[in-house]
Amino acid sequence: MARVFNFSAGPAALPEEVLKQASEEMLDWQGSGMSVMEMSHRGKAFVSIAEQAEADLRELLNVPSNYKVLFLQGGATGQFAAIPMNLARGKSAADYVVNGSWGKKAVKEAGKYLDDVRIAAQPDSFTVAPTDLNLNPDAAYVHYTPNETIEGVEFHQVPAVGDVPLVADMSSTILSRPIDVSQFGVIYAGAQKNIGPAGLVIVIVRDDLIGEAAPNTPMVLDWAAQAEADSMLNTPPCYSWYICGLVFQWLKRQGGLQGMAEINQRKAQKLYDAIDGSNGFYTNPVDPASRSWMNVPFVLADDSLDAAFLSEAKEAGLETLKGHRSVGGMRASIYNAMPEAGVDALIDFMASFANKHG
Repeated sequence: MARVFNFSAGPAALPEEVLKQASEEMLDWQGSGMSVMEMSHRGKAFVSIAEQAEADLRELLNVPSNYKVLFLQGGATGQFAAIPMNLARGKSAADYVVNGSWGKKAVKEAGKYLDDVRIAAQPDSFTVAPTDLNLNPDAAYVHYTPNETIEGVEFHQVPAVGDVPLVADMSSTILSRPIDVSQFGVIYAGAQKNIGPAGLVIVIVRDDLIGEAAPNTPMVLDWAAQAEADSMLNTPPCYSWYICGLVFQWLKRQGGLQGMAEINQRKAQKLYDAIDGSNGFYTNPVDPASRSWMNVPFVLADDSLDAAFLSEAKEAGLETLKGHRSVGGMRASIYNAMPEAGVDALIDFMASFANKHG
């Protein structure tokens, strides 16, 4: 078996250690005689898996005790609706900072539930994280996307929003470095990039923001109902939850989030250095101060070479480098599970390709 280096933006690569452990436990989880996929979510075995996963995540992120941690379904896109439903609390306005495609989608969904969805900032081109925010002090909340996977634009500082609850879609940046959870009212993240397999979304929400959902909120999107049921209001995505728990344990073995931050910053910097040092053969369109650690888009000076680049990269064991259809070019997603050796292999290939076709 030959494993490739998978640069997919999501579903993304998982740590090989995790995949091997899951494989070993597939038919018989710790002497239970059954797979995790077959377990009752109400049984002691799965409840122990769920409780350990939450404890490990709380430890990794240093989640304060006055925050609930929910393991839910519907992806981050489901939370686009859940956020206004849970946080409006009688208000009709919310502020959205838009720095890419996912921020735009969040705005569109919120508009179905709020009368006044305001754009607090939106650059003319999605190549920089905006810093000048036009905030409404009467807003129910401020929403932003710390890292945009498609455009490769990242906030490297948390926006200052005063006393208004700050909501962050951290789908593509969570667990890549330490964060101060107390700066946020709500953090949510789809699992399929840095947490685990697709099928699960994690919501971390401050206690005082739970319990006033709009009357028409579906119960599966009501954070208070889910918190009361320990995220098991209905049958949860059990196997995804289990794999996420294995990833959390793997992260702890890597030195936690501080250890991952050092690795991730090094991976990103060497890839950007290779792009910037290619004499224009490759370019990255993002302002250097807003470049993402997780998603590195780049274009070739001669786009007629795109097909050859992707074909030869595939032959070299480098997969899923095609950029999103809305922006074109290339994109290397280098989440936690992408080993540094994979980034090194990509850099070597890029240099070789440029020498061959330049």
